Amino acid sequence: MYFDGAVNSTGSGIGAVLISPDGRYYPVKELEVFGDSMLTIFQTLGQWKTKDAKLVPYHEHLEKLTENFEDISFTYTPRMTNQFVDALATLAYMVSITKENLIEPLEIEIAEGPAHCNAIEASEAKPWYEDIKNFLRTGQCPPFADCRDQKTLKRFAMHYFLSDEHESRRLMEEVHGGNCGPHMNGLMLAKKIMRLGYYWSTMEIDCVKHVRRCHRCQVYADHVKAPPNELRPMTAPWPFSMWGMDVIGLINPKASNGHMFILLTIDYFTKWIEAVTLASVTAKAVARFLICDVIARPGDLVLRKVLHVTPDSRGKFSYKYDSPFVVREVFSGGAVILSDMDGTENALPVNADAIKKYYP
Repeated sequence: MYFDGAVNSTGSGIGAVLISPDGRYYPVKELEVFGDSMLTIFQTLGQWKTKDAKLVPYHEHLEKLTENFEDISFTYTPRMTNQFVDALATLAYMVSITKENLIEPLEIEIAEGPAHCNAIEASEAKPWYEDIKNFLRTGQCPPFADCRDQKTLKRFAMHYFLSDEHESRRLMEEVHGGNCGPHMNGLMLAKKIMRLGYYWSTMEIDCVKHVRRCHRCQVYADHVKAPPNELRPMTAPWPFSMWGMDVIGLINPKASNGHMFILLTIDYFTKWIEAVTLASVTAKAVARFLICDVIARPGDLVLRKVLHVTPDSRGKFSYKYDSPFVVREVFSGGAVILSDMDGTENALPVNADAIKKYYP
């Protein structure tokens, strides 16, 4: 016999009586008692002493009741392993049953081994559009697909077409710089391509890189001389230092790629800005940013600022930067020697504040 008390707003109590359908009472001579109350079980076994004056009469009454059995044992059962019995006892106490009602016996079977309805083991991680992509490429449905699945797959495939790298590059060039291309930024280019009904997983990153490498967008870029955000004042670490560096963060909420900091460098003379977002500001990340985006090195491609000695007839439609040059030599004072793309070296040096990095 298993017992467990039930406590609720209507009261509390416990009990068990064995009665046959014809109303006969069957006394029990051998009884095994399992309880989830450690205090009650150990006090009954005599391992713990009953010191509470309110519990002493109950303990004495229990000792008198145990004399009615020939053999009785008490076993402690943790509550975690007795949840089903606890729920059954609470449910039985809440239900009102009259003597005229006959309760049918309840059979409970416990499965010793684990059971499962359907198990699917994925051999490799595949994207959600893998079946659609294979159908567009080969025209065949998966072998496990039934007639209903094949119809659904064909209906989904009607809204997609397979595009390779050459097709996506041609699409970006046409929308960005075609006959009606306004040379918009990367995010606007990605949204415009989506409105036309095209999509691929790396579309936004590819559009940003394509706009960054656009030759016309680079040579017609404005001269940025003012920072877009308010900056904290910084003192030059030594006289005639060329670049000032600052870190903005933590940014809340963080970006979709997890970046929470903005590393910013500003030219002290021209107020030219170079910025990059970082997940964490480490020495390695700062050094990589300075080497790749700030410091000009021999062999880098750069654009030279156009200084008009006489007014240009094209006005605001004139080039702001000249064709790309190659850095040949860098001096410690901030001057560089440039050469044309064909290798012809310029005789006069150029100040570093008059050049910017070129992305081919």
